[in-house]
This record gives sequence, structure tokens and C-alpha cells, in this order.
Amino acid sequence: MIIGLGSDLCNIERIQSSLDRFGDRFIDRVFTATERAKAERRTMTRAGTYAKRFAAKEAFSKAIGTGFNQGVFMKDIGVVNLASGAPTLALSGGAKAKLDALTPPGHAVDIHVTLTDDHPWAQAFVILYARKI
Repeated sequence: MIIGLGSDLCNIERIQSSLDRFGDRFIDRVFTATERAKAERRTMTRAGTYAKRFAAKEAFSKAIGTGFNQGVFMKDIGVVNLASGAPTLALSGGAKAKLDALTPPGHAVDIHVTLTDDHPWAQAFVILYARKI
């Protein structure tokens, strides 16, 4: 059963402006080391790579129904890739706690993420699917 659904549309140029203005302070506050490593390898699409991950964080916060409140912080939500290459989320702190609280007893949650961009837009969808274990 779907227990959460979120989407976000992010302007890549806005992320580029934040990168230009705040640099590492912005990156360190918002992104995990894994996300940073991926974005920094992609010199031609660096801002777009960050923007897609920013959108995924926003989409997840909508899927759990809290936004960035109640102990949920952007850095608690990290975009990672499965062995297949498909994106998913690695959660910690308040983000993990909120998802755990939403998860029905006897269920595990699969996090489905899709990311796309077409300059100047980046978009993410997150589906939280609870399955019986």
C-alpha cells in the first residue's frame, strides 16, 4: 500500500545561484558526502545534479507529510543508487524516525524515487510503499 507520495520541481538556476553565493556552506548544510561526490564528478551538469537531489529531499518531506519540520532536516535525506543504478533514499535522524512512525506494524517500506531534469528544471517524485514482511 502507498503510505506517502511527494513531488517537487526545482529551478536549476536557483541552485546554481546558491552554489555561487554560498558555496560549501550551502553544500554542507543540504547534501550528504555521497551526493556531493556524485555532483562534483559531473562538472558539466553539477548544478543539475544538485538540483535533482534537492528536489528529491523536498519530495520526500512532502511524502511523509512534515516538510522540513518536526526534526526532519535536508541532510537526513540522501539520494543513493541501488546496484541497478536506480535512485533511492538513505535516511537518518528525524527523516528515518518520521518514516518509521508512518510504517504500519508488520510492514517494511520500499522507497521509489525518480529524478529528471531539462534545464532549467529538475524534478523528483517519491513513493513510499509499505509491504508486508
